[in-house]
Amino acid sequence: MSLPQIVNLPQDLIDVLPMLNRRARKLCDNPSDAADLAQETALKIWQRHQSGAPIADPRAYAMTTLRNIVRAEWRTRLETDALEDDMASAPPDAMRVIACAEMREAIDRLPYDQAMLLKLVMTGETSPRVLARRIGVRSGTVMSRLARARARLRQEMGMSQTCSVTTLYEETSMN
Repeated sequence: MSLPQIVNLPQDLIDVLPMLNRRARKLCDNPSDAADLAQETALKIWQRHQSGAPIADPRAYAMTTLRNIVRAEWRTRLETDALEDDMASAPPDAMRVIACAEMREAIDRLPYDQAMLLKLVMTGETSPRVLARRIGVRSGTVMSRLARARARLRQEMGMSQTCSVTTLYEETSMN
């Protein structure tokens, strides 16, 4: 492996200055800022050269340095407003979406046979006979698995065992 060729940076720096100036003009609103940006970039390249650190490709190094300086300036210029309580907003159905997501996660944690039945019910199938035929068990088995699944969901979601799962939204929206 050969070492990178040592370049005559002062001449290479002179060769990159027109390119730096053109790029800086594209990035800045006024010519004065563009000239300052190009000069700052050239200064950083010169400082690196003076420190003895080799620069294999001055053109690429110059463009990267220019881009990094611009990004740093843009970050410091970003003006943000302080957040206040009245600025916080959420879509009207946000609590319902969160509750549904929590419910889906809780269903995924159920034993496979219970979760599968509840997912079938979620797709719209509510007839115990159809569910029983579909999974190959008796209707009574379907009913008991669904009852156990619902009881476990209510417990996991912190709901009373006597309340309907449809009250989940109302309970979460009050908190």
